Amino acid sequence: MEHYATAQQVFAAGLVFARLAAIVMLIPGIGESFIPPRIRLSLALVMALMLFPVIGPGVPPVPASVGLLAGAVIKEALIGLMIGGILRLFMASLASAGEIVSIQTTLSFAQTANPTQGSPTATLGTFLGLIGVVLVMTTDLHHMFIAAIVKSYTIFPFHKPVMVNDAGRLAIETVAKSFALGLQMSAPVMVFALIFNVATGLVGRVMPQFQIFFVTSPLMVLLGLSIFALSLGMMGMTWLDRYRDVLRPFG
Repeated sequence: MEHYATAQQVFAAGLVFARLAAIVMLIPGIGESFIPPRIRLSLALVMALMLFPVIGPGVPPVPASVGLLAGAVIKEALIGLMIGGILRLFMASLASAGEIVSIQTTLSFAQTANPTQGSPTATLGTFLGLIGVVLVMTTDLHHMFIAAIVKSYTIFPFHKPVMVNDAGRLAIETVAKSFALGLQMSAPVMVFALIFNVATGLVGRVMPQFQIFFVTSPLMVLLGLSIFALSLGMMGMTWLDRYRDVLRPFG
């Protein structure tokens, strides 16, 4: 290949591609499981060729042994998986909100195949997950993902070891924030369900002969979904703002 590229250029392009491929395989919107892996890897290859003139000069020389070469590639893949995994973890807030709303509206038994997770989940959780992907692509939030990829070479340069402890702490904080956000987004339905269940219990105590739960179950579903629909815009905007806060250190 010396006629087309030197060994150093091939090594540098391979390192760039290793990190980009790991990130692209996981980031929301682009890295969804229903997108064929060949398409995602092709996109990562194109992005690696585009970023190579900018990032390539900072790549260290070619290692002297095969072991060091493999270690460098594995290190870049681990960094990419770490960044992509953290960006993917925040999507759990939508699934959490959907699960909570499903439980409060007695619809948790309704399961639908979730294309973003590859397994059946609550129907409302699947719906919110798809809404999240749509919001990511329509609001150009994926541009911040690309900016985070470029910024990652400043935060995690080639010559420094992987900060495993910091990455683990960041992952734990991201999971905690995502579950807290899911609880906050489902708060309107939770408050309604609490008031409705208390009122239903009081009516049942006052009128024991009246089959109150047969009457209130359809009302719970109807009113709960109505409140969920009315608060859907607020949930989407809140989720986008929090996602931008997560991306800001990388972008």
